[in-house]
Amino acid sequence: MSTAAAPHGRPNEKPGVTVIVLSTMCPAPADPGSEDQLLKEPYERFMHQHLQYYGYFKGEENTLENPILPLETWKNSSHSTLKPGNFHKRVRLEQDSNKKKLCSFRMKTAVLNSKQLMLDQPEGSSVLRLREPRNLFSIPSSRDSILAPLWPIECEVIQDQIHHIEWIPPEPEPFYQPTGNEIAPTVVGEEYGTIVYYIDPATKDTCFTCSQVGGSEEPIRSAAVSLRTPEDTVLLFESRFESGNLQKAVRVGKYDYELTLRTDLYTSKHTQWFYFRVQNTRKEVTYRFTIVNLMKSKSLYRMGMKPLLYSQKDAQLHGIGWRREGRDIRYYKYNTEEGQTLYCLTWTVCFPYSHDTCYFAHFYPYTYSDLQHYLVTLVKDPHRSQYFKLRSLCNSLAGNPVYLLTITNPSKSAAVADAKKAVILSARVHPGEPNSSWVMRGFIDFILSDSPDAQLLRDLFIFKVVPMLNPDGVIVGNYRCSLAGKDLNRNYTTVLKESFPCIWHTRDMIKRVLEEREVLLYCDLHGHSRKNNIFMYGCNNNYASERLLHERIFPLMLSKNMPDKVQKCKEGTGRVVMWRMGIQNSYTMESTFSGTTLGSKSNSHFTSEDLKSLGYHICDTLLDFCDPDHSKFQQCLSELKDLLKQKIQKKLSELGREQNTEGPWSDLSLTDVESSTSGSDSSQSDGASEHLLSGEEKDEEKKKKKRKKKKLLQTRKERNQKYTPQNAIKHQEDVLVRGKYGNIRPENAFIGKNQPARNT
Repeated sequence: MSTAAAPHGRPNEKPGVTVIVLSTMCPAPADPGSEDQLLKEPYERFMHQHLQYYGYFKGEENTLENPILPLETWKNSSHSTLKPGNFHKRVRLEQDSNKKKLCSFRMKTAVLNSKQLMLDQPEGSSVLRLREPRNLFSIPSSRDSILAPLWPIECEVIQDQIHHIEWIPPEPEPFYQPTGNEIAPTVVGEEYGTIVYYIDPATKDTCFTCSQVGGSEEPIRSAAVSLRTPEDTVLLFESRFESGNLQKAVRVGKYDYELTLRTDLYTSKHTQWFYFRVQNTRKEVTYRFTIVNLMKSKSLYRMGMKPLLYSQKDAQLHGIGWRREGRDIRYYKYNTEEGQTLYCLTWTVCFPYSHDTCYFAHFYPYTYSDLQHYLVTLVKDPHRSQYFKLRSLCNSLAGNPVYLLTITNPSKSAAVADAKKAVILSARVHPGEPNSSWVMRGFIDFILSDSPDAQLLRDLFIFKVVPMLNPDGVIVGNYRCSLAGKDLNRNYTTVLKESFPCIWHTRDMIKRVLEEREVLLYCDLHGHSRKNNIFMYGCNNNYASERLLHERIFPLMLSKNMPDKVQKCKEGTGRVVMWRMGIQNSYTMESTFSGTTLGSKSNSHFTSEDLKSLGYHICDTLLDFCDPDHSKFQQCLSELKDLLKQKIQKKLSELGREQNTEGPWSDLSLTDVESSTSGSDSSQSDGASEHLLSGEEKDEEKKKKKRKKKKLLQTRKERNQKYTPQNAIKHQEDVLVRGKYGNIRPENAFIGKNQPARNT
């Protein structure tokens, strides 16, 4: 297939419109020999003859104007997956009055006997065309040929290309130290202020319908006010770019602004992540910004975290990138007139230059385009590209590719390849946690390097890496959800393949890997908004005493390799993750949005380089974990047993009981002995949306709710027996010794994330 510009003078065609010509659909108009010339490829000739047999290509129009999907030439490359198409100069469909949307026509295409045909719908009758090939093995050879992201059609998207330089601060950036004099401004809103920036909530429909490059069909309007004079000091806000999510800005003072964040698309909640731009700044002036619709009661801003600031002039003149800025920081609660409880974040800042373009963010942004640019650099590197294969695991709900990297060294024989164990890593299931992308970037950088450790790991293992599980959410600036309006991390057990394709295909990929080989380790990377440092959630495995505590050794080793960043107290938190599929060592790694309270850099913020170093140390720890010399393994195991004994003694003393440490201490429940993990940053799942369920599934959901509400009645005698003092004491003892590992709730069986008991 090929692309060609429309010749001038062809009837019924608009000047400047690109016409896509299918070589497989172009029989010669007159010269019989020209058909053979056009159909040189055996497959094209076969398909042409095959379709002719069923009545196609008999005088129909053989050019398609404005197809639903741009059919482009794709290259044969073993490392290919990104679709060709100019990222900066891609033909935008909005230039054509008849442009089509990337919509779902499953009901109409179901009537076709051939899966290679789709219904194209111009203004009138339907037109059959060939389905676009599944693009697994085509990747661009240059930075300028990356597929532009697909946005929901409700979203307005500016054409500015946002790029930030990477920069490491020369000195640690300390936490903000509260003085006690920080004010909590009263939220006054637009009633007493002036709206200077506003975009529609982008949820005209209750659910996602379709997507296209550039989002909305309507012309891009100015969301910010216009400057009346060159001396006008009003700030010009903007966030209609990748990962941006500012919805409204109200000027309540000359240099004072109240900001409202957009909730996750197709939801009414989840506001924590923020990323926006301001222009027309003035230096040596103190500005105050107050975000007025945050929803979490706890925040790292109460513990000294500062927002991030990026100055475009600083980047151009001095090579300075993102840095922590802010004074008078306060995180506080307020109640709206409707009775809703929300939380505010307020801070003051002085910009370094006048008439500058600056950005604010909750954490170092890492967009979907950033990932694509990074993957292109890997593919273009002739040395690193020989160690991995890149393909599209699936397409997201909006049609954006979800990438999968398979990393290993070529094996000398099939037997050696079959003996390799697998290690699986994933990141960015929550789009507002870019810290996980920086950790993943560090891991990929190291595992593809020339380091002897990296070469040894590639000899020993096959790595399956999904660097961005939720590209749609990242693109639109969501904090927790996909375009299904749901937290993907709470839907790994779903059967709704079409509604949750990213996690469905990830789970399916892991099942296939488990059928082929042992998976030594699964780790899902996340960010945490309420705790400092780096820590891990895992699960208590139901093994015999000889395997007791083995699942805790890897996190402990990691904390020893990074004592100034990884928090040791969380290595034993037990929850259900991927172990239900047979992976014994399954973890969620949480990295803070703020910084560390450990080691020499205590009470300072993490940089992106700090998080990349965590990716390096995952590889180091993996080597320690698999070292044939088990001395480190046994040392960590002994340390864990001693620690557990101490916890048991403490718990027993609290209950007023005595326990011989030489006795059967391993029969006690780890779940009851250890502290709660209610600090988890997880969100409660409220099930699939109504529009995602079929009629039978809706009925089943209603039945489940009724079953949950139904409680068995007790007789008076049973109630009286339950609350006697003797039974209360007996119950307390039974809780402590009810089982070796305690009961694990099946409703917590979500991959890579710990759900606090209070939310279940």
